[in-house]
Parts: sequence; structure tokens; C-alpha cells
Amino acid sequence: MIPLIRGWTDLNRTTQANTRLGVTLTFVAGAANAGGFLAVGQYTSHMTGVVSSIADSLVLGNFTVALVGLVMLAAFVGGAMCTAIMVNWGLRRQLSSAYGLPLLLEALLLLIFGLFGTAINFSATYFMPLTVVVLCFIMGLQNAVITKISRAEIRTTHVTGLVTDMGIELGKLFYINANHGATPVIANRGKLWLQGKLISGFLVGGLLGATGFKYLGYITTVPLALMLFLLIAKPLWNDVHHRLKAH
Repeated sequence: MIPLIRGWTDLNRTTQANTRLGVTLTFVAGAANAGGFLAVGQYTSHMTGVVSSIADSLVLGNFTVALVGLVMLAAFVGGAMCTAIMVNWGLRRQLSSAYGLPLLLEALLLLIFGLFGTAINFSATYFMPLTVVVLCFIMGLQNAVITKISRAEIRTTHVTGLVTDMGIELGKLFYINANHGATPVIANRGKLWLQGKLISGFLVGGLLGATGFKYLGYITTVPLALMLFLLIAKPLWNDVHHRLKAH
């Protein structure tokens, strides 16, 4: 497996590597999102719903709910900010693991999510809000990783944009070009295939994640974290090895 995935987080990018990494991260996001729903009763990657909830709650006078929404939004934004800081820090130092550093942090946070999720059963008052914050931070962190790597061509934590892009390309695909004198409407089949893969990755991740969290519990976070660690292991080792040689 290591030789197969070793180049997915390298600095030298290919379209194929971006696609494979994107599908893998949508799988992880779907699984984590499903686990988050079972833990806290809501999906933590859906910032559109969170912002709408903030507005509704302010109008209805539910200020506590609005505050929770603001904290969730801030955590998601903070995750995206953290990715930008870590990646740019790594790029400035020419680290092979520059794009993978946020994934290493995400792997650690997934394990923390597993611990917090288990602790909710003993003290929901303290660990429920902490779990929500960690999950939102993870979603913002991961979505920013693939966005930055793919130059905004791929998103992984929410499906609305993916389905919209798929709908646009399907509209082009089934468009009848009756006027032969006009520029024909042609679907981008490569983009259509990519959107299908990403949506499928999120769905499969959600199915397996929900099944794992339901029957195995929060130990399900361990294979998810291991999957992310394997993505970053080779470039991280290259950086450590290079640093050791330099000294």
C-alpha cells in the first residue's frame, strides 16, 4: 500500500494524485461526519445550515443556540486558517510534507474526537461542546487541505457544490445541439467523472463510518487516523531523514 499512496501528498502534484487524494479525503470526511452525527446529533461539515441556524436563532431570541452556531463557524474557519498557516510554513521551508502536515494534525484530532466521543457517555455537559468544536475544526482543516492542493478544484467535506457541478455537466451532456452553426455545448466528462467519484467516496465513507460507529464505537476513529497517517508517512520521513543528514 505504501508505494501506491506515497506520492499523493507530495509537492509535485498530478491530476491523478489530486483525484486519489480527494476521493480518500471525502471517504474520511463522510465517515467522520457520520460519527459526529451519532456523537452530537448534528452534521458538523454543513456550514450553510450552521449560518442559517445562527440567523434563525437570533430572530427567534434563542441566543444560546446562536452562540453555539458562531462557535461552530469559528472552529471551521479556524481549521481552514490552520491549514493555510501549516502549508505555507512548510512550503517556505521546502518540506516534502508541507501539504501533509494538516493531515497529520487531522489524524491526531480524529483520535481526540474518539476519546471525547467516548467521554460524552460519562459527562455530556463538558465533552459534547468540545466534541463539536473538534469536529468542526477537523472539517475546516481537511477541506482547506485539498482545496489548496488542487487549487480549488476539489472540495471534500460538503456535497452541495459537488452535486451542483455534476448537475451542470449533466445538463451539458444531455443538451441537444440542434443548431449546427453555433458553438456546440459539450460536457466536461472528466469533471463529471471526478464529481461522481467524490460523491461516491463521501457516501461510502458515511455508510461505513455510521456502521463502524454504531457497532464498534469510537474505536472506528483509529483506522481513519491510520489512513491519514499513511498518506503523510513517506514525505514526513523524507523531511526527517534530510534534517538528520544535515546535522
